[in-house]
Amino acid sequence: MQKLLLLALVGLGAQLVDGSLGMAYGVTSTTLLLAIGTNPAAASATVHLAEIGTTLVSGLSHWRFGNVDWKVVLKIGVPGAIGAFAGATFLSSISTETAAPLMAIILLALGLYVFLRFTFQGLPKGQLGKPLRKRFLAPLGVVAGFVDSTGGGGWGPVGTPAILASGRLEPRKTIGSIDTSEFLVAVAASIGFVIGIGSENIDYGWVLALLIGGVIAAPIAAWLVRHIPPRVLGAAVGGLIILTNTRSLLRSDWIDASDPVRYTFYAVIYLAWAAALVYSINQYRSHKAEDEQIIAEAEGAAAAGETPDEKASTPA
Repeated sequence: MQKLLLLALVGLGAQLVDGSLGMAYGVTSTTLLLAIGTNPAAASATVHLAEIGTTLVSGLSHWRFGNVDWKVVLKIGVPGAIGAFAGATFLSSISTETAAPLMAIILLALGLYVFLRFTFQGLPKGQLGKPLRKRFLAPLGVVAGFVDSTGGGGWGPVGTPAILASGRLEPRKTIGSIDTSEFLVAVAASIGFVIGIGSENIDYGWVLALLIGGVIAAPIAAWLVRHIPPRVLGAAVGGLIILTNTRSLLRSDWIDASDPVRYTFYAVIYLAWAAALVYSINQYRSHKAEDEQIIAEAEGAAAAGETPDEKASTPA
């Protein structure tokens, strides 16, 4: 009973972070399951089955608060489901340890870009509101779905920073769209795992505990995204990406840093992250009207089927 309660609390906390920042549910939940001795395939299967419910509720909550771009959901979600199914069915037995450090470097670079861009420049003014093309979202979805199913998490860490870095979709809609499209990924991965390892290897009590915690947190997270300023949200997401992937690199076989070295890096990142959040909040207060106007123009242009540049050039 204590273990189920702990899993429910982990599901709640993981979904609160995931729904607010667009990542971390799978990574957090899978890490705990591995720590208590679950084999990797069963751990990932358990998390993905729970995510069917949490992502459904999260997606509905984000839609209710206006955080979803449905074109983005379809363009990235369907390829993501294909990648997740392939990874779960055919490739889950292949170790991703060799590729993990390389993926961490790529994500770290994207995280640094997002972190610096939103902290010091705020909302992107040249690209915001321009459509995200299928030729960008489809390959991104396949890779993110594959990483998610084989690594027990990765849909948010791969998809969220890549879309944020494009500067074409504001942070809350990036997070809402990634969370909503993850439903398709979770369904496809779960089917693949049931085919690959059999349902008897999955503890459905653990699935239910993670699900209950996640369902409780999903609407709260969607509300938070709607009300946190985009500049602050971007800095928060960027900091989380940097911290997560720095940790992966320092613990990898490529580096295998000692505890003092790792803790020094973590301390520096935490201090920089806190300073950036304070700075972002102050800058948001100073440029609140400008940021709100940028978002309004981008949303208005999107509703009319135009880019902001096309709208600006249209004669009155």
